[in-house]
Amino acid sequence: MKFAELREGMVIKGGPLKVTQEDILEFARKYDPQWFHTDVQRAAEGRWGGLIASGWHTCALAMRMAVDSILHDSESFGSPGLGEVRWRVPVRPGDELRLEARVHAARISSSREGLGIITWAWIIYNQHNEAVLELDATSLFDLADN
Repeated sequence: MKFAELREGMVIKGGPLKVTQEDILEFARKYDPQWFHTDVQRAAEGRWGGLIASGWHTCALAMRMAVDSILHDSESFGSPGLGEVRWRVPVRPGDELRLEARVHAARISSSREGLGIITWAWIIYNQHNEAVLELDATSLFDLADN
């Protein structure tokens, strides 16, 4: 989507993405090698009652869905950061995730020419309609050539 298409209050949907056990293990072994993400047997006996995805893996999946559904052909060039990130429900093997991104504001910067700014909330739901991730994001758009 182009910056000009984004309006306050609109909700953009993305996904679904299916999460496999191998996806969880591969990500965790590389980036978050805690036992409840990497050891299937021990995780089955642990507090979560089974293997769960790293919250950072869930964030990466959210980013993938945002790119696929919103950002891939836009003027987006980065982000100054996130507000609050909340992992609500663990993501497990077999979960099917989907994105709902609600635009809070879309504005042109008053101090930097050609800069569009979107603030929005991303919520990732599983197949049970449970919110597994909620985050507040800001995205920057280069409008200089438009």
